[in-house]
Amino acid sequence: MLLTASLFLASCEQEEGLETQPHDQNKMMTIMHQMMTQMEAMPMNSEPDIDFAKMMVMHHQGAINMAQEEIANGKDAEMIAIAQKIKSEQEKEIQEFNTFLASYQADQPMNMAFHMEVMESMEKMGRESDLRVITGDTDQDFAQLMIPHHQAAMENAKSVIEHGNSPVIKTMAQKIIDSQMMDIKELQEWLLEHKEY
Repeated sequence: MLLTASLFLASCEQEEGLETQPHDQNKMMTIMHQMMTQMEAMPMNSEPDIDFAKMMVMHHQGAINMAQEEIANGKDAEMIAIAQKIKSEQEKEIQEFNTFLASYQADQPMNMAFHMEVMESMEKMGRESDLRVITGDTDQDFAQLMIPHHQAAMENAKSVIEHGNSPVIKTMAQKIIDSQMMDIKELQEWLLEHKEY
């Protein structure tokens, strides 16, 4: 009887707390991996301003796709509002990057220091994403994965400010740093309030 009682209690304890989902079954993680595959295939053979703009179009589109998944399937009103804000901001910035790319004439050589920093940042984002605990809860997974996504964008923005030449790109990069730092704070605060462990 004591054995039965302890097994029942152990079973109840296992049902409580954090539940996880394999990464290869998770929609949000699939979007992240698709974005990474696309970015890894992009040739990095121009100057920092151009490569940064091209890369950030892909990176922002990944965030938009994740935000759309959150808007469609999330349950928490606050997290859906954050996703809508991220989607709106990044759609606007994609337009600005495309405008820049359509009109800018390259005036710098390829910069290996910039490219190495960007590659290291992308690899770090991939590792950090793959280390995140994924639950299958859209709100939780969006918040968890958007943090390393934003951190990578901020690191790349700092790199182009240091190595780039275009005042337009440097202004956009600083804007990314400022706005995404605020997003990360919001996401972290939400996760701290809603964590299941």
